[in-house]
Amino acid sequence: MSPRRRRTITRAVQYAVLVVAVLLAATLADWGQLQHQFLDPSVARRMFPGMITTALVNTVIYTLTGFGVGLVLGLVIALMRLSSVAPYRWLASIYIELFRGLPALLIFIFIGVGVPLAFPGTALPGGVYGQVAIALGLVAAAYMAETIRAGIQAVPRGQMEAARTLGMSRTLAMRSIVIPQAFRIIVPPLTNELVLLFKDSSLVLFLGVSLETRELTKFGRDLAGETANSTPIFVAGLCYLLVTVPLGYLVRRLEARHAKAR
Repeated sequence: MSPRRRRTITRAVQYAVLVVAVLLAATLADWGQLQHQFLDPSVARRMFPGMITTALVNTVIYTLTGFGVGLVLGLVIALMRLSSVAPYRWLASIYIELFRGLPALLIFIFIGVGVPLAFPGTALPGGVYGQVAIALGLVAAAYMAETIRAGIQAVPRGQMEAARTLGMSRTLAMRSIVIPQAFRIIVPPLTNELVLLFKDSSLVLFLGVSLETRELTKFGRDLAGETANSTPIFVAGLCYLLVTVPLGYLVRRLEARHAKAR
């Protein structure tokens, strides 16, 4: 048997197995029970407009503020990692390894419980919004720092040398020449980090949020408990997809454009 014929038969068998698996799942599943538990229209109607006006809006706010904190802190950590001063490099490396190694849940618990215990009588500005921005920012900064560092190192060294030849200081050349080019390179991975933060915002429920500060997951869980039905959780998942799927498509387009430009 020729290799081409073998590949054709193998592909046909794979397709057949897939079709059989789908048919079995469709035949054996109790669709009536699934519809009642996850797609009950009467329960879904109770979620609106609060699902959009409160939960989704709060989720977007948490994500954007956490992304902003992470981007600024990540840039500082990346520059420390590239610094010629050894203690700066050590501190940056410790931060990156620490916050990349710890689960995000532990960071949220530390911000929500550890900080008030360590500094009695003090509170982060913005209440829950401030706590979430710091928690998400600390987690995101560890990953963004490595992304930004890679972007800076991807800029040709000749760019810095040309700027120094023109009389620019190293700081000015880095700020006006190297970093802008680096950010054009790392836009796709940063957008991907935004998608991850949007999903990580579900950890806000461990901070003890109020009715006005609930995000999608907390909103869905609360209503699911009230109705003894999983439709709110399913609808909350759809709301996540309404944001993450377009962002994922945007990431792929940016990556394709960057590859074409290169």
